[in-house]
Amino acid sequence: MDTKVYSLDQRISDRIRLEREIRGWSLSELAERSGVSRTMIHKIERADSSPTATLLARLSGAFGLTMSTLIARAEIHEGRLSRRDNQPIWRDPQSGYLRRHVSPNSDLPLELVEVELPAGAEVPMPAAAYAMFRQLIWVKQGTLTFTEGEETHVLAEGDCLELGPPKDCIFRNGGDTSCVYAVILLKSR
Repeated sequence: MDTKVYSLDQRISDRIRLEREIRGWSLSELAERSGVSRTMIHKIERADSSPTATLLARLSGAFGLTMSTLIARAEIHEGRLSRRDNQPIWRDPQSGYLRRHVSPNSDLPLELVEVELPAGAEVPMPAAAYAMFRQLIWVKQGTLTFTEGEETHVLAEGDCLELGPPKDCIFRNGGDTSCVYAVILLKSR
């Protein structure tokens, strides 16, 4: 396993515990708010289990954060320049989805994330993961099938989609090669 990915997994585990403790929530309260079992949260916080993208989205949504913000808070780096070699990366242990936080950790109302979704992979995300934010998806390589609620969009290289009102969604790569896309997240100040 990549040391950089492993160390980020450990920092994410620590950050989830810290976010829960800052709010004064028990494991049971976070479980109720997120829909993730108490046992699984305990395993994640102890770094006995790496959270999937879906679980991480549910936990961050319960905190009122995006997955990007939660992962960015797990990082230490600051500054206006985010060099590729220092950008935090995280791999979903279930789908192999590789997520890179591209934008610098700043007070700008925008976050930029690059995702590489392997061929045949599918990642469901609950509406709570982005209920308080606006997002765009821009496909850089390959084809992405994005389902939001009942509506399905097939996005080819260069296509950009503004997400509608928050709904449960699925990111799917039905192709034979990896799909690379950017998620541009707009936060309210």
